[in-house]
Amino acid sequence: MNYILMHQNIKVAEVVLNSSNAIDEVVTVFDDARLPIGTKAPDGKLHKSQLNAWWYNRRIPLSRAGLKDHLEREPFLTPDQLQMKSWGLSLSDHYWMNPVENLLNWDEINFFDNVFSEDVGNMLMGKKYSKINLDLISPDNTSDGWLKKKWKIVNGERVLIKAGSAAFHQEPYNEAIATLIMSRLGINHIPYHAIIEDLYPFSVCANFITKETELVSAWYVMQSFKQPNHVSLYEHYINCCEKLGIKNARMEIEKMIIVDYLMVNEDRHQNNFGLIRDVRTLKFVGVAPIFDTGTALWHNQPTHIMGSLAYLECKPFKKTHVEQLKLVNNFSWLVLDKLNGIEVDIKELLNEPFTTVQHLDDSFELPSSSSLSGSFFLDGERRNRIIEVLLSRIDNLKKYVKTYKNSQDDIKADVLENVAYSGK
Repeated sequence: MNYILMHQNIKVAEVVLNSSNAIDEVVTVFDDARLPIGTKAPDGKLHKSQLNAWWYNRRIPLSRAGLKDHLEREPFLTPDQLQMKSWGLSLSDHYWMNPVENLLNWDEINFFDNVFSEDVGNMLMGKKYSKINLDLISPDNTSDGWLKKKWKIVNGERVLIKAGSAAFHQEPYNEAIATLIMSRLGINHIPYHAIIEDLYPFSVCANFITKETELVSAWYVMQSFKQPNHVSLYEHYINCCEKLGIKNARMEIEKMIIVDYLMVNEDRHQNNFGLIRDVRTLKFVGVAPIFDTGTALWHNQPTHIMGSLAYLECKPFKKTHVEQLKLVNNFSWLVLDKLNGIEVDIKELLNEPFTTVQHLDDSFELPSSSSLSGSFFLDGERRNRIIEVLLSRIDNLKKYVKTYKNSQDDIKADVLENVAYSGK
């Protein structure tokens, strides 16, 4: 079936989708400049395989926790079918597929202006439902990542609600801790709040993309230009950013590396950081604020091995956090003394961390402060250990900064593949 790939209401290309909703053919390109970033080869020519990969990656990943079980309740649903139930619309950018046989208007269907169903999000979160016919028009059809999550409209604002993972469901805590750290250090970030619903913790954050902007992930930024063999992955990304007009990318990425070092983040893959682009002018306007720092602080490891560096993963540029920290050459902005006493805030957060709600309905508001009871999944020993290992990371970074000497980027230690955390 023929579709028009759209950018809001602007025609980009006509394509043919097969029964699996993969792109079989690119019939014609209407607006070469608006083709998704990273789908053209360095010589400027569109590659169908790259466009198809971009389109495929807009589906819910098969690594999503419990996805198979949820879809088995509705046997006719697959990730590619879900994607097309809402025409591939997203709350991260403004691309979608417009059916040639029944052309639609973006103003009437986009999720920034129009209400959407929570049926898919509730289903993917494992909630029971009794509806015979689910309303499948939802931005949850194109949400990425392996953790359970859903979009919701709260007082007119689009917010993302994300679960933790067994056995400790620690990720919402980690997001709140990262927010504390970045707030103190003055780092541009997306604030995460934490709540409990039906005894389970969840993180909540507002959408930072608007009708005027869109997120382009680092993965696609790096596909925009050819990487010379002698240039490291890190330097290639910085070079791509500079070619796209972002001159402060190095400083902002160095800040992200420091946050990930402190948080021991295992999953800063190349799709959860990137650049912000103006939808009208197509100009890149800045580095995206830091978001998605939950898969950290030994989130799924037994308490007694927290602090061990054995088997610890690192992304996006190097295989270890120590090697990645060596990429940072400017610590002039970093005042680690601002983190003094943060253990008091974290202890309060872990002991009385969440606003408790019965249901995430329209009366729910983002909490302005922590209150009521904490999670049932973290015992006192684990809460204390979280604080201990974080303070140890802060102390190690202080020592590193004091003895720091300008280091060189060793290309041999590069991450070779863009693989997100699988949850295993």
